[in-house]
Amino acid sequence: MQSLFCDQIQPQINQIQPYIPGKPISELKREFNLIRISKLASNENPLGASPKALKAVQDELINIARYPDGSAFYLKTELAEFLGKSPDQISIGNGSNELLELVARIFAGPGDEVIFSEHAFAVYPISTQAVGATAVEIPAVDWAHDLPAIAAAITDKTKLIYLANPNNPTGTLFLKEQWEAFMRQVPQSVVVVLDEAYFEYVSHQHYANGLDYLDDYPNLLVSRTFSKAYGLASMRIGYMAGCEEITSYIERLREPFNVNHYAQVAAIAALKDQSFVKKSVQTNEQGMAQLQQFLQTHQLDYIPSHGNFVCVGFGETTMQVNDELLKNGVIVRPVANYKMPNYLRVSIGTPKENQHFIDAVSKILNENR
Repeated sequence: MQSLFCDQIQPQINQIQPYIPGKPISELKREFNLIRISKLASNENPLGASPKALKAVQDELINIARYPDGSAFYLKTELAEFLGKSPDQISIGNGSNELLELVARIFAGPGDEVIFSEHAFAVYPISTQAVGATAVEIPAVDWAHDLPAIAAAITDKTKLIYLANPNNPTGTLFLKEQWEAFMRQVPQSVVVVLDEAYFEYVSHQHYANGLDYLDDYPNLLVSRTFSKAYGLASMRIGYMAGCEEITSYIERLREPFNVNHYAQVAAIAALKDQSFVKKSVQTNEQGMAQLQQFLQTHQLDYIPSHGNFVCVGFGETTMQVNDELLKNGVIVRPVANYKMPNYLRVSIGTPKENQHFIDAVSKILNENR
């Protein structure tokens, strides 16, 4: 492609590597002439969305010509009651991605530093680069966040720290004792964003729920999403909770109608259907056990995960295995762009989808013997 404007764009934009989504189902069907496809690449809810959310959207189709509620008043009210927080402590985003990016725009710029872990969510470095700040990536330990090292890396230039718990794509977790020790070391001038996109799937009794710490740390923001356990990924809706001062800055910067009407009504209905969320979590637990049993039986390398996905290692044959999986109608996610070239991230699907992956991997392993 001819470069016409490279000298005119902001210099940091040249360094950004675009986010690469998974292969669409329709494209894979066409490419390999397949009928059966199991998409296990994007950490989506295999059960879909709550029937109550689907009905809420259908009932509101008559209002498609109207602008959405720019303040998300009703959703904020429902969320505030559900979370035990004030509506003024909550910001609603076009997916939690938008909110993660807005925080970078608010707090960081050229000359500032943003800290995050190796193997962390791709939006953190992208958001950092987009505002011209300096990314400080801290090496992971056993694929997990090294919280003491992250705390030690804080300087007077540090403006923002991104943490994910559980982390995507590794699925690793840090616990209350580690988290509390970390927060005691963070200056109040440094904003900590705790990304809890997968918190619904965590069962560990010592999990550090970020909302429990908001009153103690005004520099803490907790980010969550309706895309995973709630099954509203296509709606693009998430939220962030924090002190009223910081959320007021987010409200100044976000676009006036950043979240569409149907995302809002679907989220309200989904929030009220916690039985669906519980069923989704149970399905995930059963599917994780199904995959782990197979991986252990065949002595395949994998990273124990607390999310709705698991990274499976195939060594130097990883991309070959990925290509063979695609030919067998199974879409998973290579994570080489996360410095994990020997792993594939596999989302937990329905029992049939999980078995499709298991059968395909078994076939590939047998053929390569």
